[in-house]
Amino acid sequence: MHAESEDTAMKPSERRERQTGPDKHAFHDAEVVIENADADIGVCGWLLVIFSLLLMLVTLPISIWMCIKIVKEYERAIIFRLGRILRGGAKGPGLFFILPCTDSFINVDMRTISFDIPPQEVLTKDSVTVSVDGVVYYRVQNAILAVANITNADAATRLLAQTTLRNVLGTKSLAEILSDREEIAHSMQSTLDDATDDWGIKVGRVEIKDVKLPLQLQRAMAAEAEASREARAKVIAAEGEMKASRALKEASLVIAESPSALQLRYLQTLNTIAAEKNSTIIFPLPLEMMQSFLKR
Repeated sequence: MHAESEDTAMKPSERRERQTGPDKHAFHDAEVVIENADADIGVCGWLLVIFSLLLMLVTLPISIWMCIKIVKEYERAIIFRLGRILRGGAKGPGLFFILPCTDSFINVDMRTISFDIPPQEVLTKDSVTVSVDGVVYYRVQNAILAVANITNADAATRLLAQTTLRNVLGTKSLAEILSDREEIAHSMQSTLDDATDDWGIKVGRVEIKDVKLPLQLQRAMAAEAEASREARAKVIAAEGEMKASRALKEASLVIAESPSALQLRYLQTLNTIAAEKNSTIIFPLPLEMMQSFLKR
C-alpha cells in the first residue's frame, strides 16, 4: 500500500523517469508529442469546439452518424483537434467519437508489413560487383510517432533498407556474402531498428533472398571448382595405384616362396574366364616348360 501511494503521489515526469525497459525512449517521446500537441488551443479554438458541440447537439440524430467512427482490431486512430493530437493517445480498437467540424483522424495499421528490397548493385570489399536483394518485415510499434515524426513511414523504411543493404554489403568480401548471410541479415536488422526507433517502427526480421554474380565470374568459379575436383581425383587415383602396387609386391613375394601357388593362381584365372561364358579359346601351357627359360 505504501508503494502504491508513493507511486500515485509522484508527478507524471517522475513516473516516466522511473520507467525501464526497451520502450522507455519511445514512451518518453510519445508523451512529449502528446503534451506539446495538446497544449492550450486558445480562446478561438475553444469557441470553435463549443460551436461544433452545439451544432452536433442541434442536428441530432443525423450528426451522430458523422461522429461515430470504428477502427478494426489491427488499427489505431490518431485524432487531431484543430490540428493538435488529442490527449489520450491512439484510439481503438472499437468505437470512438469525434466532433464533425474540428476533429480529424488518421488510421494506422499495426500489422506486420513485408516488402522486397529491389536488387542492388553492390561493389564488395574485394572489388567484385554483385546484385543482392532481400525482404524486410516491420510493424508500427507507436502509432503517434509514426504519424507525427515522419511524413510516410513506409516509404522511408523502404529507402532506408535499400541504403542499409548497400552500406553493409560494401564492407564484406564475396566469400563473406555467400557464407555469412545470417550475420549480414542480423546486422541490417539492428541498423534499421535503431534508425526507425524515432519513427515508432519496429523492424522484426531481415532476410537476404538472392546473390547474383556476373556471368564471367560464374564461369571462372565453375572452372576453378572443376580444376580443383580434377586435381583431387588425380591425387586419389595416384594413391590407389600406389597401394595396389604395394599389394602386388606383397603377393609376388608370397608366390615366390611357394611354386605351387602360381599354379593355383593359374587355375583360378581359368575358372574365372570360364564363368563369363565368352568365346575365348585357352591353350593351357604346362608351367614345367617355362622353368627352363626361367633358369636361363
